[in-house]
Amino acid sequence: MNIPNILKRFNIKSHLVRFIKRTSGLDLAMVRYFPNTLKDFTEGAEVPITQEKVRSQIDEHIGNILKRLPPLPKHVDGGLYVGIAGVAYMFYHLSKNDQLADNRALYREKAHAYLSVVLQNPTLDKTSFLLGDAGTYALASVIKHSVGDKTYKDMISYYRQFYNTFLNPNFLKCGGDEFFVGRSGYLAGALWMASEMKTQVLSAEEMHNICKVIVESGRDYAKKHRSPCPLMYHYYSTEYLGAAHGISFILQMLLTVPGYLESDESSAKDVKCTIDFMASIQSKDGNWPTCMEELEQKEHKLVHWCHGAPGVVYLMAKAYLVFKNQEYLNACIRAGENVWNKGLLMKGPGICHGVAGNGYVFLLLYRLTNDEKYLHRAKAFADFMNSDQFLSDARIPDNPETLYEGTAGTVCFLADLLVPEKAHFPFQDVFAM
Repeated sequence: MNIPNILKRFNIKSHLVRFIKRTSGLDLAMVRYFPNTLKDFTEGAEVPITQEKVRSQIDEHIGNILKRLPPLPKHVDGGLYVGIAGVAYMFYHLSKNDQLADNRALYREKAHAYLSVVLQNPTLDKTSFLLGDAGTYALASVIKHSVGDKTYKDMISYYRQFYNTFLNPNFLKCGGDEFFVGRSGYLAGALWMASEMKTQVLSAEEMHNICKVIVESGRDYAKKHRSPCPLMYHYYSTEYLGAAHGISFILQMLLTVPGYLESDESSAKDVKCTIDFMASIQSKDGNWPTCMEELEQKEHKLVHWCHGAPGVVYLMAKAYLVFKNQEYLNACIRAGENVWNKGLLMKGPGICHGVAGNGYVFLLLYRLTNDEKYLHRAKAFADFMNSDQFLSDARIPDNPETLYEGTAGTVCFLADLLVPEKAHFPFQDVFAM
């Protein structure tokens, strides 16, 4: 009896899959990821990426998204992360892809249709980049700018209105520095907007001011909790290390803001020392702990963008590009091996904790090294998501068609496979930002 297939048929959520597997005596550690039996790269071989095949997968996913997650007010909650703003981002991302240029007008039309509903239904979470209105305004400014709509300037103004809020050291007691709802997310949005539109969103002084608050926050917390590195952060009292809520994304933004490290020698020293600490705690198999509380565990099981190597690798990649230290690139390569071995996740196709997000690691490594092996591995992960084994046995995400948990993110990954020299995880392009 194929339990996941039966549950899919009746659209029962994935936590029930875990419950039944647990009670049926199956070892959960064995079902966290599919064993990787994919053929690895052969030196000197070509990596054929069949555009028609990839486009067919993209079109199938888009059809399902339009049917199952239409642009309606009830689907706005969740922002870019699991709301329809993320679908608008997907269509914008597709519209920029030269290999898909024949559908550009359609993609722009759909991006606008989804965006319009989001703009008409603001969320309660005003300042959050991934979960709230800040992300909506960032996306709206970029989409409107791309089609010559002058009201993009209004969207920038709406985004800027949150600036003073983020200067308040105590604006969010649960932890105001991380990506989803905190200062580093706000910086990521401003940097992404500036990169896409080639126009200033926050001045250098304004971005540096936010960076200073982030650094002081990290210093205060590290001192109070006797952390082993100069900077440390928490989110709901947990010292996360990964990209979603943790220090790796925060440090990446501090590295990315133009001129900040050069302007503040003391902060630069603390940032560099903390990055070196992060590099030092990478496990032998290439992974990282989810949080500081798990530092002494022998094995770190989560191989997700949100928690683990597939997210921390972006910090190491940015550190390598900034400092030109081979050890950071070596950390990226070790992370890639961990993802190849344990990254075919049972959780589904998404980019937050799914196969597409892990496939992005190989596109990153391909851009860093120009090694065809990584393009082969990215293609292998893409192909696996279309395999009978994955379609039959992978779990259904809680939000199956969304950007971070579902197939909208998968579409972005597949589209990037067609232009690997430009591929980047959403809002985290270490080369452009």
